[in-house]
Amino acid sequence: MHQSSLVMLLLLLVFAVIHSGGAALRTRAEAKIGARAWRVLFAALSIPSAIVVIGYFLAHRYDGIRLWNLQGVPGLVPVIWVLTAISFLFLYPATYNLLEIPAVLKPQVRLYATGIIRISRHPQAVGQVLWCFSHALWIGSSFMVVTCIGLIGHHLFSVWHGDRRLQARFGDDFLKLKQSTSVLPFAAVLDGRQTLVWSEFLRPAQLGIAIAVGVFWWAHRFISLGSIAFLHSRLEGLLS
Repeated sequence: MHQSSLVMLLLLLVFAVIHSGGAALRTRAEAKIGARAWRVLFAALSIPSAIVVIGYFLAHRYDGIRLWNLQGVPGLVPVIWVLTAISFLFLYPATYNLLEIPAVLKPQVRLYATGIIRISRHPQAVGQVLWCFSHALWIGSSFMVVTCIGLIGHHLFSVWHGDRRLQARFGDDFLKLKQSTSVLPFAAVLDGRQTLVWSEFLRPAQLGIAIAVGVFWWAHRFISLGSIAFLHSRLEGLLS
């Protein structure tokens, strides 16, 4: 395996420990320092680690062996953008209170049974798989495949870990939610346990996601500049 692929797996492991470990410690941490302070501390650790992962990925995305090259195939670009846009709807679902993310409002843990949760109980995992699939189609490198394995592996762990934490916090209420939903997209809808209510998807946060997709599309023109900047940074030297 190429060295940068091993480094990427290590970076993803560090991020997973910070992110999932922080989630596991949430109850005890909030009891000691409060919900807002915990959210600020969690973000102060998670965001920098995520930025390092993203920067390293952009700088090394074509490392290793080129397993396939579909760039130039007619119609591939719009397919990738449609899949990416859908992945963002799952990765950043509108069921969450956006003001709790920066701790403007007191962060709380809730059970959601509406909107995109009717499609999948763990929409972030679905979104990550879609994002990995679409970007792997375009990039086609062994480094990208290794990155996808790491990202999807972390999210599969998060499915188990998330269910475990919610059951410990909410008990029978979560078990009822679990019985009426599915992890596999649309499985609960197809077997009659769920019914989609389209009005639940009409939320202001969905407009924010659409704007974010547009911003990311526009920002792709600067990927090369970002990659070069990371490759010439001190952090790259430490990771090499």
